[in-house]
Amino acid sequence: MSPHLQAEFGAALRTVLDEMSATTAQLIVVLDEEREALDCADAKALNRAGEAKQMLMRRLEQLDVERLHLSSTSTEAAQQMEATWRELLTSLATCRDKNQRNGALVGQRLTQVRRALSVLTGTDAQNSTYSPNGAVQGTHRSVPLAQV
Repeated sequence: MSPHLQAEFGAALRTVLDEMSATTAQLIVVLDEEREALDCADAKALNRAGEAKQMLMRRLEQLDVERLHLSSTSTEAAQQMEATWRELLTSLATCRDKNQRNGALVGQRLTQVRRALSVLTGTDAQNSTYSPNGAVQGTHRSVPLAQV
């Protein structure tokens, strides 16, 4: 491969990695906003964060396809960008960790809501199943605490 063409592949790969880094930085901000929305139980902010997160994830996937193509076309350019790639992987790991923490918080809240509904309706949420039409069927305690 000619040095000029090699330089063009290197520049293109650097551009893709720079854009991936910027997108990852935006994703970290959105994940922090999502956490704050979860802490404040702000449904609108949570929806906005979720939509932004999906958009950024799609963009990262597109950029990664480009990165893989450029890296496979020019292994020399990929080797030159190895340090940048490692930094990006560290940022992506931060995103993964923040997303897992947010997911765990959602799971805790869901468990709390299910327990509260179980107490209010007198059904045992642990033993619920689905009927053929998709409705939840649960076992009832002898005395419900509230009627809706």
